[in-house]
Amino acid sequence: MTKTLEVRDLWVNVNDTPILKGVNLTVPRGEVHALMGPNGAGKSTLGKVIAGDPSYEVVGGEVLLDGQNILGLEPDERARMGLFLAFQYPVEVPGVTIANFLRLALQARHGKEVPLVEFYAKLQRAVEVLEWDESYLTRYLNEGFSGGEKKRNEILQLMVLEPAYAILDETDSGLDIDALKIVAKGVNAMRGPDFAALVITHYQRLLNYIVPDVVHVMMDGRIVKTGGRELALELEERGYDWLKEEVGA
Repeated sequence: MTKTLEVRDLWVNVNDTPILKGVNLTVPRGEVHALMGPNGAGKSTLGKVIAGDPSYEVVGGEVLLDGQNILGLEPDERARMGLFLAFQYPVEVPGVTIANFLRLALQARHGKEVPLVEFYAKLQRAVEVLEWDESYLTRYLNEGFSGGEKKRNEILQLMVLEPAYAILDETDSGLDIDALKIVAKGVNAMRGPDFAALVITHYQRLLNYIVPDVVHVMMDGRIVKTGGRELALELEERGYDWLKEEVGA
């Protein structure tokens, strides 16, 4: 079985307006790919469609997880198959503590009871890597959290749930340099042969700390260029206008 997240000729509309226009993308396990592009290019839309957001209309194409087309599956079914989306704007959930949420999510992910000792061992390892205080685990999910705390909590979930494929939707948005380094530390701790990530970002800054294997550039709803890390550095230096001219976007 080919262990990849693969997007094939994906066309997506919102209110009958095309947003994604034939996206092709392959992210094998063991690799971290960056998806860059200007505002309005369709980057976040792609992440949400892969995760199963029902507000988008898929009009053509496939999204394959380890060879299986997941477009007909509910978001929770996709999550149980090993897909994870870290939100750009995580929501607050009053009344549910981080620890309880993560234990229930982990049990749903594996479809069985997770022993408390095993669960807390995972939780403590993640908290240590993220240099967080354990007192956060008794707080309600994201309630009253700063932007940086919400993003750190997203990476905590990533580390505890151990998905096969993670989509990080502008995880660097609103972070200062110290918070950015901590978030990157958590993502880098996940890297290995059984894990893949698609890191969606406007800026090269995040990629100083999460160094991608491959960089894709999206413009006007399609991927127009793919390269190595040096492509991100070139975009940082020159912006996007030269590429718009090159590809006629």
